[in-house]
Amino acid sequence: MVESAWESAQIQLAHAAQELRLDDGTHELLRMPRRSITVSVPLTRTDGRVEVLTGYRVQHNLTRGPAKGGTRFHPATDLDEVRALAMWMTWKCALVDIPFGGAKGGVAVDPHALTRTELERLTRRYVSEILPVIGPEKDIPAPDVGTDEQIMAWMMDTYSVQSGYTVRGVVTGKPVSIGGSRGRGGATSRGVQYTTLCALRDLEMDPHDMRVAVQGFGKVGGLAAQYLHDAGCTVVAVSDSKGGAYSARGLDPVALLRHRRSGAPSVAGYPGTDAITNEELLELDVDVLVPAALHGVITEENAGRVRARVIVEAANGPVTPSADAVLADRGATVVPDVLANAGGVAVSYFEWVQDLAAYWWSEDEVNERLRVLMERAYAEVASLAAARGLSLRRAAQVIGVGRVAEAHRTRGLYP
Repeated sequence: MVESAWESAQIQLAHAAQELRLDDGTHELLRMPRRSITVSVPLTRTDGRVEVLTGYRVQHNLTRGPAKGGTRFHPATDLDEVRALAMWMTWKCALVDIPFGGAKGGVAVDPHALTRTELERLTRRYVSEILPVIGPEKDIPAPDVGTDEQIMAWMMDTYSVQSGYTVRGVVTGKPVSIGGSRGRGGATSRGVQYTTLCALRDLEMDPHDMRVAVQGFGKVGGLAAQYLHDAGCTVVAVSDSKGGAYSARGLDPVALLRHRRSGAPSVAGYPGTDAITNEELLELDVDVLVPAALHGVITEENAGRVRARVIVEAANGPVTPSADAVLADRGATVVPDVLANAGGVAVSYFEWVQDLAAYWWSEDEVNERLRVLMERAYAEVASLAAARGLSLRRAAQVIGVGRVAEAHRTRGLYP
């Protein structure tokens, strides 16, 4: 049985709580979201029909600062998934030591089935429903699966119109023309690159000798493939929801990205490549595997067939807890999601700071700040893992959960 995202998050927290020797009360406090909201989102379709969709916003923890987390538009979005993602955001923000708590939101909808007008209506109505709980000092949404900078622009505009003035800091990941940060678009992918290179260095593996496979050639996976290629790795396989492409000689991620942006429905069938399935990609004979799609793709059932020595979680929760144990038994190194994909929230923090200060950095400055932050976080995780004999995931969870628990102890409990 595959653990759900919420079950996986609970198991990981329990392991961290045990390692930290947290009392039952603190564990329970960290386990439950501070606030969970379910809203009805009526949408008038272009043919005049009214369709009522379901939206969510979960604020898991606010102890270290305003809540922070993405907004996803995906058919499978439900409350349990959003609660898990919000919890992971809490640990992620604490791990890279930025002053945010964790949140997540979304609407159960296929955005590709909507016209642009319908998508804008949906976005603005969803914001109007969650408006009382978001804001630059409360909860700052960002892009996620199925959303992009245009949707963030609509979210910012809706909030600003209701406020009566422009509020840049209410969302991050928006266009540069209205207060977005340079470097935000590729930030998650750069974080994946930086942590991958850190892991390879620790394992004394030369990037120029590495064969890489990336599952999920989207906003994160596509640029992650390009950045790893730029660092000297040979990307031999990529895939999207419709299938994958494989070449033993190596692929050109820039050409593949150009191919997708030209309107091609998939990387599958790209000239000069062999077609593979997403399942086959996970089991290729490669050195580095980057799952950058959705939760739960590496399970107890298929983990034994995953041959990569290094698995870097660009997606949230792609390796289930039961699969973690299988991979650990064969000596694989898993760079966990709360560390590997933290680049996005890190640069979201930079964007938020720039918006509040009305001062913007160059893209080179943003990328350098991100590199320093990610390498420092990786070093802290690797050091604790080595000192206590922990996996990188367990060490990352211990640091993240530990910082939030310490903040709770310091602030105390309001009567």
